[in-house]
Amino acid sequence: MSVPSRLVVATKNPDKVREVEAVLRRLGVESEIVRDVVWPDVAETEETLEGNAILKARAAADATGIAALADDTGLEVAALGGRPGVRTARYAGPDATYEENVAELLFELADVADRRARFRTIVALVEPGGATRTAEGVLEGSIARRPRGSGGFGYDPVFVVDGRTLAEIPSEEKNRISHRARALEAMARMLAQDGRDPRP
Repeated sequence: MSVPSRLVVATKNPDKVREVEAVLRRLGVESEIVRDVVWPDVAETEETLEGNAILKARAAADATGIAALADDTGLEVAALGGRPGVRTARYAGPDATYEENVAELLFELADVADRRARFRTIVALVEPGGATRTAEGVLEGSIARRPRGSGGFGYDPVFVVDGRTLAEIPSEEKNRISHRARALEAMARMLAQDGRDPRP
């Protein structure tokens, strides 16, 4: 699989679209990001991040006829046995807001000393007809005791890296170090290698 000339970012989350596009620009990926296309909503029914990322990308690729890039991200907290994991976006309920998810996490960790956590992102690139590639990115950190910062989205106000939450880190810097950026970088390296590989 090579870098597609046209690409759909398969998410209905505008915050995530902006972050993905910023990272792709930084990486020099010259695919045209196609907007104003529609695809059906996809229930994230798989039990793994990889499964959900592929599910979402395949739905968009099949509906639009354009290569689609999707991701699924899990926050894995050591003291919670890896939860919320694949249910990160729905931790406080199926229609939970960012704030409600953060509040639920802080409630569960209220008396917990071990705050270690990591974000893990799987990105999937699916071409119409089924060719699929996936890549992973991980960011190690810890959970703050209260939200800090005004940037980012999701759990960014409580996820600490080197003393700052992701919400306190400028977006340009975040887009260089984040779990999503690392997964996209891994995907870009993989596709570049495919382009140099003489094998069919």
